[in-house]
Amino acid sequence: AEKVLGYDLLSLCLEGPRAELDRTQRCQPAVFVASLAAVEKLNHQRPKVVESCVAAAGYSVGEFAALVFAGALGFAEALYAVKVRAEAMQKASEAVPSGMLSVIGRREANYKFACLEARRHCESLGIENPVCEISNYLFPDSRVIAGHLQALEFLQENARKYYFTRTKMLPVSGAFHTRLMESAVEPLAEVLKSIEIQKPLVCVYSNVDGKKYMHSKHIQKLLVKQVVSPVLWEQTMHSVYERKQGTEFPYTYEVGPGNQLGAVLKKCNLKAWKQYNHVDALEDEETADT
Repeated sequence: AEKVLGYDLLSLCLEGPRAELDRTQRCQPAVFVASLAAVEKLNHQRPKVVESCVAAAGYSVGEFAALVFAGALGFAEALYAVKVRAEAMQKASEAVPSGMLSVIGRREANYKFACLEARRHCESLGIENPVCEISNYLFPDSRVIAGHLQALEFLQENARKYYFTRTKMLPVSGAFHTRLMESAVEPLAEVLKSIEIQKPLVCVYSNVDGKKYMHSKHIQKLLVKQVVSPVLWEQTMHSVYERKQGTEFPYTYEVGPGNQLGAVLKKCNLKAWKQYNHVDALEDEETADT
């Protein structure tokens, strides 16, 4: 990774500084590499789990890690693509004051209507073509809304009107997975054209439509589209765990930093979550085995 990136990623992950690691252009390669390091650890501890794996999915940049795991992309080439993606998204973030707002709403919450009113508010402030849209579907009653900062501030101030029970700004610098990332599309598309992409050896589900990738051209196209499209994680969870009544649920492993995807799975599908485990590349061996 250090050779591809041109800096010492390991010491940045272990020693920081935190503010530098949190920057998009550093954070994305770190998540990608740490996820695959956790896969290696799982393979070392329980090789049968990796050998018998039938499907994979990755959240946002994690999709690149899922595709490397599935044999569709080579590690070094995928990391280079992630580097280009991260730098382009960082640049797009700096062009417009924008961000992402995590929202938990009541059943009657109408996210699309709230976004429409927030855009109208921005127009009244003189912002042309304002952006405020759902960028991530997490679990029932939870969304991430992204766009111009003024729109997100408006939603926070009017949370009760839209039946939002909790709103929280995410510590990111831009409106990822919206059209404010359009300038990042071309650099990523160029890199992916030059990379050899194979058909995955296990099913990999796409963030863009929640369905399985079918072939290499499909992967190339949707990885680019993903930058400006909402992450359909909730829909993906339904696709992955859909099974006949009475059928057993598979074991699920979250590999990489944090266990947020496990928390989301619990909200999407409690029965599937009961077979969930988390593997972090940094945990020591003893605690991982208990």
